[in-house]
Amino acid sequence: MYNEIDRADMALLPNILKFTSTESIPLSFEYGERTVHGIPKEFSPTVSYRLINANILLYVIEGTDENGLNIRAEYIEYRDFPVTEWVVFITNRGNCDTPVIKNVRIEGKLVCPSPVLEHGNGDTCAPDGYHFFTDTVDKKITLTPFSGTSCQGAFPYMTIHSDELEIRAAIGWPAKWRAEISPTDDGVLFSCGQDRCATVLHVGETYRTPRLNLMAYTTDGSVFRGINLWRRWYFKHILPRENGQPVPPKLCLHNYCADGKPEFTGATEENQIYALNEYVRRGMKPDIWWVDAGWYPCDYDWPRIGTWYPDPARFPNGLAPLGKACEDNGVQLMVWFEPERVRAGEELDRLHPDWLLSRKDDKNADRLLDLGNREALDWLIEHVNRMIKDSHIAIYRQDFNFDPAPIWQQNEAEDRIGMLENLHAQGYLEYWDSLILRNPGLWIDSCASGGRRNDLETMRRAVTLHYTDVGYGNHPIKQKQHREMFEWIPYFRAHNMNWDNAENGTYENGGRPTDRFAFHCALTPALTSMFTYDDSEENFEIGREMDEIWREAAELELKGDYYPISECRCDPHDWYAMQFDYETECRGFVQAIRNTLAEDESYTLNIPCIHASKTYTLTDRESGNTIKLSAEELAKGLTVSLPKRTGIIYFYEFE
Repeated sequence: MYNEIDRADMALLPNILKFTSTESIPLSFEYGERTVHGIPKEFSPTVSYRLINANILLYVIEGTDENGLNIRAEYIEYRDFPVTEWVVFITNRGNCDTPVIKNVRIEGKLVCPSPVLEHGNGDTCAPDGYHFFTDTVDKKITLTPFSGTSCQGAFPYMTIHSDELEIRAAIGWPAKWRAEISPTDDGVLFSCGQDRCATVLHVGETYRTPRLNLMAYTTDGSVFRGINLWRRWYFKHILPRENGQPVPPKLCLHNYCADGKPEFTGATEENQIYALNEYVRRGMKPDIWWVDAGWYPCDYDWPRIGTWYPDPARFPNGLAPLGKACEDNGVQLMVWFEPERVRAGEELDRLHPDWLLSRKDDKNADRLLDLGNREALDWLIEHVNRMIKDSHIAIYRQDFNFDPAPIWQQNEAEDRIGMLENLHAQGYLEYWDSLILRNPGLWIDSCASGGRRNDLETMRRAVTLHYTDVGYGNHPIKQKQHREMFEWIPYFRAHNMNWDNAENGTYENGGRPTDRFAFHCALTPALTSMFTYDDSEENFEIGREMDEIWREAAELELKGDYYPISECRCDPHDWYAMQFDYETECRGFVQAIRNTLAEDESYTLNIPCIHASKTYTLTDRESGNTIKLSAEELAKGLTVSLPKRTGIIYFYEFE
């Protein structure tokens, strides 16, 4: 089978920093006047290992020098995929500050002749985001986000293409990382770490590196095998589970801008429960009831954050009645928080300024709740954990709407460069781990003004339901975004809204009501339907019908292999097409969309994945039309003709 792992793939583990000895582990840093590589003999290193389960082998390589500097490297080897994983912790176990430790890097040679690097710019919070670039590695290439969040301006997921193999790399660090890819004789020197690091360690203090995952596999020159090996590994080993089971498709509904107030500043116990019940009564039951920013005291100004309890005027009984109403209807309550950002003058700023870090150049700017401060972190864990339990919150949604890097840099001492950031990142991960451990079944939605903090370490603990703040109803922009998300972070959500002008189909002005085309352009594993609870019955009929179609497609997106068919150029003159194939159950779907200004009346789908000698039955659920074709006939191409601004989904079975 094309997308199955074989022995040739597993034989590539030595190409991607497989553990062989203590001195050769891929670690490099400067320690006082010397440079340390691996864990040298004078650290008296030891090695222990154990099976986490049948498919995950964990090595712990640890040593301590005569001054009490302890290095602990954790190496994981996946036995069902050609994947290696490294993370390192450096702890001061001595009785005084260490010398300055700087340039801590996970660094090693990846064997891949004639390398070409494919990398992206992540979520730039602009229409140019989610874009891929390709560079021949004939000189050093440096990648780093342009803010203190991990996915803004540089995407911590990349591919090194080579003649006979490919290597995928993913960096797990929820702050500002830096990767350097330099040419060698038969591959690249790959180096990654926190962007800024030159710090002493106080007694008992730990510095940790980003986590690095590498996957190597043979290739026939097409992109499809690498995409789907990564997706299969991600679904099996990374995507959080819901009560032990894979997260299924989720329909999200809400009562947004209630009473004409921005976000959820007009939300009340009454209008939220009423809208929920109306959706259920009218046959559009959500999986998730979404409560976003503004449920706390804020006087219709949702960024007034720093007081994390429900507004007593609007929720006199707290959020518990809404959470209970959700539970009674079999719906999950999701509630938005942004605990790291605090508005000047709000409750946390007044009561605990010692927990906050502020900009030196702007005293009125938002503060940062310092998650490297033990007292602040413990308070946050206890406070939010209590709210989750009291309010029956099933999904915790965390946002992060400003750049923390200037705050870290303006508050650090000369001999502590990077340490505030490092401790904050460790506290952030501990905070999420604590919520998950204390609330069985809880899962987390990661957001940071969209998708600015969706590195792999974050994604081990979360799903990104809101991967961008850009282009919710601009379909060509969404198509490009979805292309990258399906490949790298394959559980995400879209809105079914339209921003195109009703007169000429452009995206400059205007906007249309939600319709069938909006559903076609939001075919993702999770969906927010923009029909309101008091919408017309005609719209509810469309919603109920298209919800079934979306849900069937979303299930295949979470089980099947992904095959992009068309280019995605953010151009409304283009057609858009993709395929998902689930060979295990002999089914899948192909979708084609004629965008708003596409002049070609027809488009031929050159379907990438066709199973030889099979007979295909393709059904358009909207029209009920069915086509039966042999694999040989289908391989010649499937031509579809559509009016502008329409789409078609053919679900297929083969036997």
